[in-house]
Amino acid sequence: MWAYANSCPHRGTPLDWLPDRFLARGGRHILCATHGALFRIADGFCVSGPCAGAHLRAVETERRGAGIFLAEGRHRNPQMPLG
Repeated sequence: MWAYANSCPHRGTPLDWLPDRFLARGGRHILCATHGALFRIADGFCVSGPCAGAHLRAVETERRGAGIFLAEGRHRNPQMPLG
């Protein structure tokens, strides 16, 4: 299971515009609260904004009991599909 680091590739600032609120209006893209960049949910690719063409950093997660945690030291190549 994969998730994205809460960090914009342009400035390194958090993406969420309110705590745990990441999606743009309509729910089709992840929105960077700092400068409005939009990222595809499926692969973290930036489709518009100052970091267009960049990717969010994906990190592997694992389920432990009822929680979801970051897997230690596992990062994904941005060109690989999530899955």
